Amino acid sequence: MNYNNIKYIFFKELRSFFNSPVAYIVIVVYLIILGWFFTSNLFITNLATLRTVFEMTPFLLLFFAPAMTMRLISEEKKSGTLELLITKPIMEYEIITGKFLASWALYFFTLLPTLCYYITLVFIGSLDTGSVIGGYLGLMLVGAVFLAVSVFGSSVTENQVVAFITSLFIVFVLFMLDKVLFYMPSSIGTIMEYLSIDYHFSNIARGVIDSRDIIYYISAVGFSLFMATVVLQKRRWV
Repeated sequence: MNYNNIKYIFFKELRSFFNSPVAYIVIVVYLIILGWFFTSNLFITNLATLRTVFEMTPFLLLFFAPAMTMRLISEEKKSGTLELLITKPIMEYEIITGKFLASWALYFFTLLPTLCYYITLVFIGSLDTGSVIGGYLGLMLVGAVFLAVSVFGSSVTENQVVAFITSLFIVFVLFMLDKVLFYMPSSIGTIMEYLSIDYHFSNIARGVIDSRDIIYYISAVGFSLFMATVVLQKRRWV
């Protein structure tokens, strides 16, 4: 693996995010929606808690992750610039990794301003620092999976709208798996529960760092990026 190639793709994509309205629209819209729910919950319940941030962010990511990544590969396919990248001494997995890391970095910058909620609550109440750290770690891991899946969704088509819908469908299914366990046999329910993104996040958000949850997230990201790489490799030989 050539880390210089990954770094080149990473900074190229990150610059393209912030040189266009994409990054600013994502960050502003996310903060407006989350801020409304946070302040409403704070004044209604009168409790110093970040639970609203941790509960709403995965739901918002269902739409934001596909929107952030839908152009990453599909646009390059449509414009023909992907062929130029592939002809250079750069491997497909380096392209995928660099683009994924750039979208993950954008997600990090989107989450960063929410630390002001934590600072505000520290002054008006007491917070469990362990659960806050676990919550933000969980959000970064959930975001990694959603973004990796969405990168795969962007790799299978040249149409950005189709990429968005494909990614939204996959992440929605992964998000909802543990919500329909009541209707499933116990043998299948156990498997579906383990495959559910939200099930693993709920454990980490409570401040419980379990190796099984970490392994799940790493495996989900790795598998999604691997599938995206396979799609690009097939394109090289077509």
